[in-house]
Amino acid sequence: MYKKTRFRVKKPIRSFRDLEVYQRTSRLAMEVMTKVIPLFEGKECPIKDKLIYTCLDIPSSLAVAHSRRFEKGDELKIMETIMEDCNKIMVYLEQVRDIFVQDIDRVLCEDLIKRYTYSRRKILNLYRAWQKFAAQR
Repeated sequence: MYKKTRFRVKKPIRSFRDLEVYQRTSRLAMEVMTKVIPLFEGKECPIKDKLIYTCLDIPSSLAVAHSRRFEKGDELKIMETIMEDCNKIMVYLEQVRDIFVQDIDRVLCEDLIKRYTYSRRKILNLYRAWQKFAAQR
């Protein structure tokens, strides 16, 4: 009889698209763009533009950081910026939740905030792993 564990063999990472954090943040950006941004329909608001820019910037920055990991060595600085952007997105979503949305949409915002919090923690784990890798270079 085998002991059940949560351990699963993961696919090797061949490109930035294989990174779990890239896949997660891309899905989150899609959800923000399709579910949260339409809540601003007919309203002009500075939070909307910041939210769009930040949610789309996180996955692209992860791709850049992954590329630079092998050549320039400034990937850790980019990762710090990505974590900062995750924090900003959580703040923007809280502002949207508290100022602009109805009761039904509050649940959506809460769920997205939790998922961005989880993604930020995963990005921090990746940051720490890359820190060890950079120290070995």
